[in-house]
Parts: sequence; structure tokens; C-alpha cells
Amino acid sequence: MNKIRFKTEIWSGDNALNALETINQQHIFIVTDPFMVESGKIESITAKLTDQNELKIFSDIVPDPPINKIISGMTALNEFNATMVIAVGGGSAIDAAKAMKFFAQRVFKKQETITFIAVPTTSGTGSEVTNFSVLTDAEAGVKYPLVTDDILPQVALLDANLVKTAPQNITADTGMDVLTHCLEAYVSINATDFSDSFAEKAFQLVFENIEKVSRNGDDLSARQKMHHASCLAGMAFNLANLGLNHGIAHAAGAKFHIPHGRLNTILLPQIIKYNANLENDLNSTAAQKYSHLAKLIGLSASNPRIGIRSLTNAICQLRKKLNMPDSFHNYGLTKETFNHYKNDIAQAALRDGTTKSNPRKPNKEDVLSILDASFG
Repeated sequence: MNKIRFKTEIWSGDNALNALETINQQHIFIVTDPFMVESGKIESITAKLTDQNELKIFSDIVPDPPINKIISGMTALNEFNATMVIAVGGGSAIDAAKAMKFFAQRVFKKQETITFIAVPTTSGTGSEVTNFSVLTDAEAGVKYPLVTDDILPQVALLDANLVKTAPQNITADTGMDVLTHCLEAYVSINATDFSDSFAEKAFQLVFENIEKVSRNGDDLSARQKMHHASCLAGMAFNLANLGLNHGIAHAAGAKFHIPHGRLNTILLPQIIKYNANLENDLNSTAAQKYSHLAKLIGLSASNPRIGIRSLTNAICQLRKKLNMPDSFHNYGLTKETFNHYKNDIAQAALRDGTTKSNPRKPNKEDVLSILDASFG
């Protein structure tokens, strides 16, 4: 039996930020990154919050939020007696805010409800609607997923105006992360009709709009569509989980420090080939579903083999159009560094919580083969 529940309310569309003006009499703990503060962009949020609220901004956020930053944040949140948390930023800021709120309530035994609003400024992670938060032990070089419905935001606020100034490389990285979310949720062993519907729509939106926003960041219509795609893909994998692509990306990201979406994109063609398993089963569920996605975007897919070839080629062509590397080597990683860490990465990927829902159960040799094929 599947239980389908959507806890997060979504505010979207023109001037969605204006909804913040209705908030009153709150102690609002704003979690964001230094750029948002230094550039003054955080004022697009604070200007909407009336003087009847008390605000505190915590901006000590870095990519792949380490545990020590979470501890600092949860301590500050408690000392401020926050009644509301607003996370503003990409996945790192939102993931960090989730963990701060979660641990603060438990460590300091806070019984009162703390409202949580997530305001993404990138179209990529879908973190605003997921019960996932990925934290990093910087010393050990290990990423740990925190997975619980207790960290789901009550509100996700999607406003394309917050995304339009994102640079091309960030737009491409985050957009291809969305595409990876779609593909992994779609072929997950936990996929349902509900998660499939979100994944299919998000997949189509990415292919229709990612090139547009990469070429012209001021295209607000395409920006909003990518924002919606990110959210829909997040809803899909929140129901179905992800797979080996993210399992390897989490492990490799902790060692190589390659941007997450870029790392996912390097791995994606090899993951599709592995999951489809055409050498042994032409009609596997994953192969059939990949082929169906090819049809959805108008590619040739008269049988699974042709559909998967069409899909993989389309992804490789898209990657090239977005000026993204097609291998670890072309990213700039040396063979020496790659070989030094690849066994540790393979072992960590097999332990990662996202790998367990992959359509094929991998072993260490499988992961090493995917890594080697992705080195270039």
C-alpha cells in the first residue's frame, strides 16, 4: 500500500513574494548565503516583511553544508526564539535550514511549532518540497542524508524574479540536476502513477525550457517553467526516492568537489545504459520507461533500444549545448586523483540511501565500471 500526502503548500506565479506581506508578529530567522546579503538581494525578501516582525539573518552558509555550520545555526535559531524560519537560496541554504530547525527543536526540546518557508533562488534541487537534507562531514569527506517528514517546509514560494540573475553555469548545473531527478524518480523501484506524473511533466518542461534560460536568463516565462520543473521533480523523488546516479554523485562530490548538477550530468548517460540493461533484458521496466520518455519529447523510439539511444544522444547533445563537460577528464580531474578515490567512492555509493531504490541492484564492480566509463 502507498500513502500519498503533500504537506507543503506552494505559492507560485506573478508577484508570489507579495504573500510575505501577510506575515505578522513573528520572530523570523532567515537562513541564506553570503552572496544574497552582500549583493543586497536578500532585501527582496526583507522588504516584504512588515515592521511588526523581528528578523535575524543567518548567512554563514557554504555549499554542501558542513555539520559545524548546522550547529552554529541551530544555536542562533534557539537564542533568537524563532517562531518562523525562512530559507532563501539554493539547495545548500534550504538543506541547512531544514537541519537547523530539526536539530534545534530536538536538542533544545522546543515544543512550539516553528513555521518553515522555503524560497528557492535556483531551479534545481527541489529541496523546497522534499523531506531530504544532505549534510557533509568535511573532515571525513562524507555526505549524510537526513530523511524525515519533520523537515518538510510548510510553504514553498516559487517566484521566477529570484532566479533571473542566476549565471549561465548555475542555470545549467541546476537545470540538469532537475533532469536527473526526473529520470531517477521515474525508474525507481518505488515509482507510482503519482510520482510518474510529476516526473514526466518535469522532464518535458526541462527539455522545453533549459536551453531558453541558458541563452537568455531574462526569459521570465522559461524561468518560471524551470522553477516549476524543479518543484515537480522534487515532488516526484520525494515520493519515489532517487537512484545510483545520486548515490555516486553524493560520494564523488564529497571527494572531488565538483558542482552537484555537473557531476550528475557527467554520470547520467552511463547510468541510463546500466539501468536499461539491454544486454540481458530488452523489455525491462527501466528500458520501457526510458523509451517512453524519449517519445514524450518527440524522439524516435520504435523499440526500447532505439528509444534509449535517442534519449541518451539527446542528453549528450543538450549537455554540449549547455557548455557542460562530458567526462571527469574534461572537467579537469586528473587520472591520479580519480584512481586514488574511486574505490572509496564506489563503496560509499553502495551505502548511500538513494542507491537502494535504483532499478538494478549494483555491486562494487558495477559502480567502478560506471566511474571508469565516465572518466573519459
